[in-house]
Amino acid sequence: MRPRSPVGEADQADLTPLIETYRGRHGAAIPLLADIQRQFGYLPAEAVEEAARALDIPAAELFGVATFYSMFRLKPLGMHVIRLCRGTACHVQGSLRIAEELQRRLKVAEGDTTEDGLFTLQFVACLGCCSLAPVMMVGEDVHGRLTPDKAVKVLDAYREGKA
Repeated sequence: MRPRSPVGEADQADLTPLIETYRGRHGAAIPLLADIQRQFGYLPAEAVEEAARALDIPAAELFGVATFYSMFRLKPLGMHVIRLCRGTACHVQGSLRIAEELQRRLKVAEGDTTEDGLFTLQFVACLGCCSLAPVMMVGEDVHGRLTPDKAVKVLDAYREGKA
């Protein structure tokens, strides 16, 4: 009898066709991880470990690739992804103060998701909205000419379902 997988039965069944796609292929780590992330929205440790076992690839190798490339996420994203611009125009207009206030209010560091799973805070190099500096996006919505207080009010509207 095979030991029970750390991935739930439903998730394990979902991994089987994906794993079979990469069986016997060399250099499959990046596309394999990309497919796992596409399926789950991030890279659950249990799914990566299951794929590593099934494909006889050291799990450390897969996790090494996953942590090296910024396109991979080891934690799920929040319902609303906040991308705060840290480009030159936004920086000059005070995006650092906004970043500090958002981190304080959300109780997260850059790249983290709030405990309730509602927000993920990301800092980005440029959003291409320099005339609206400082600017942030929440999902696909652009919010510009922000102050720390205005940024918090934007997030409050999302929290209350008014945005």
